[in-house]
Amino acid sequence: MTGEIRTPSPLQRHIFGPAGLALLIGLYLLTGLIGHDPWRGDDVRYFGPIFEMLRGEHLLFPSIGGQPSTDFPPLYYWTGALLARLGSPFLPLHDGARLASTLYTALAIFWIARTAGRLYGRQTRTPAALLTLGTLGLVLHAHETQPMIALMSMQAMTLAGLSLVPTRPALGSLQAGAGATLAFLAGGAPGVILTIPLFLIVVTASPECRNPRASGGLILGLSIAIVTSALWPLVLHYQAPELLELWWRNEWLDLLSDPLGAADIGRFTQAFSWFAWPLWPLALWSLWRMRRRLLSIPALLPICELALVVLWITLNGNVSPTALLPVIPPLALLAAGGVPSLRRGAANAFDWFAVMTFGVFAVLAWIAWSAQVFAWPPGLARHLTRVAPDFTLRDPSMTALAGGAITLLWILIVWRLPRSSDRAPANWAIGMTMLWCLTIALLKPWFEHDRSYRPLANSFAIALAGEHTSCVAGLNVTPSQRASLHYFANIEIERVSGNTTPCGFLLVVDDHSTSGIRPTAEWQQIWEFKRGGGKQQETFRLYRRERDTGISRLE
Repeated sequence: MTGEIRTPSPLQRHIFGPAGLALLIGLYLLTGLIGHDPWRGDDVRYFGPIFEMLRGEHLLFPSIGGQPSTDFPPLYYWTGALLARLGSPFLPLHDGARLASTLYTALAIFWIARTAGRLYGRQTRTPAALLTLGTLGLVLHAHETQPMIALMSMQAMTLAGLSLVPTRPALGSLQAGAGATLAFLAGGAPGVILTIPLFLIVVTASPECRNPRASGGLILGLSIAIVTSALWPLVLHYQAPELLELWWRNEWLDLLSDPLGAADIGRFTQAFSWFAWPLWPLALWSLWRMRRRLLSIPALLPICELALVVLWITLNGNVSPTALLPVIPPLALLAAGGVPSLRRGAANAFDWFAVMTFGVFAVLAWIAWSAQVFAWPPGLARHLTRVAPDFTLRDPSMTALAGGAITLLWILIVWRLPRSSDRAPANWAIGMTMLWCLTIALLKPWFEHDRSYRPLANSFAIALAGEHTSCVAGLNVTPSQRASLHYFANIEIERVSGNTTPCGFLLVVDDHSTSGIRPTAEWQQIWEFKRGGGKQQETFRLYRRERDTGISRLE
């Protein structure tokens, strides 16, 4: 009968409950996390310091292949090393270390949901978690070894503490102070920029905090954050002052050396618009709804945090997806605050756009699988062959069964999802989880083949097996390659300083951006290895010194 109201099934009643949300988050975070080598790029690069800590080396200051790394302070690396050690009876070290990203992503989702509940009411907790989960830019970084996730998590913890100050000043300030301290230990100067100013902004601009209890609590929390943040640099000063000087110098260089210019605004806008989707449209709606009370904590806190993130990106000049991770907590909060007030038509449009978006992405994933198995479409098949010329998909029937099951389950869930104000955020989170699971099921073998440096390291170790050397220098060797050679082959690549090296062997890497690098005639090539294809091709050449002379580059 038309207009009949159906009673929701027990599954439908619990799908937005704690159990359903925990199951979805667990599936999102754990799928594709283990069972593969560290992939080139950030995954293996930031595993390098963890591997050295697991060997009992460089515990206080991160290092990659024996060379100091100033990218991030040690909080994430300590966590990764601890989880890798705890999981070593069951998991390879690189898989165990990657659990640190799972932990910090889960904490970020938790703190964002708690903050939304404190700012906008309990009904916004679930949308905040779902929208964070459905953010397009988060998914890849949540499944790789990525220290910026720890900074994002501690940033969310600081916001959670400050959101509690109006009602419980002491507890909220202590939580915010701990979050700011850990944000510094996770990110260095960016952690300070993204957290410490919030204390001063809240205590001076928010009417809810203009009372002795709230002001005193904020001052106490700020003092604790400043004092405890100084502990790691102080210990480093007494243990290795030269490393502290190196870290401090590089922090300032990274922060101010290449700020965004007017010509970069378009590049930033383009990166931001896809990375922060679907958060920013909902955040704009929420800001419009709160336009008459922008100085209240629910509006002031996320707006000021977002402004601090934009300020840091402007000073730093980095608009890579990794650098955009800190925009997620404030945008997720604003977006969650706007969900309950969405008009029915807008909510339905947002809901259907989620279904259509991930439906299209799912079709594209199946097309990529078809190009591997059936060489159709031909253009894409030729591109995949050019990038990974020696790849062959084994047992495609199993990947097809897994992918088909994931696709059908998603269709069933979307079809049976109950009507609710949380339906649209749920479809974004469920769609993103489906797409990630489908990508892992269909395309993981291809990514694994193309993105691991293990074959390189094994071949390199064989080339050096008959040589009597403990010193290999490197030209144009990236941190990812240095970390891979150290992990897979136990070979540390030394830096070339002043165009000379005392080492008897030299590794030269050429890629599409730097080609034709050659040492002088005194170096004899004894090994070559090529990986990838097209613009992704890299060529590795090993030279042995014939006479004791310096190194010079010949184009």
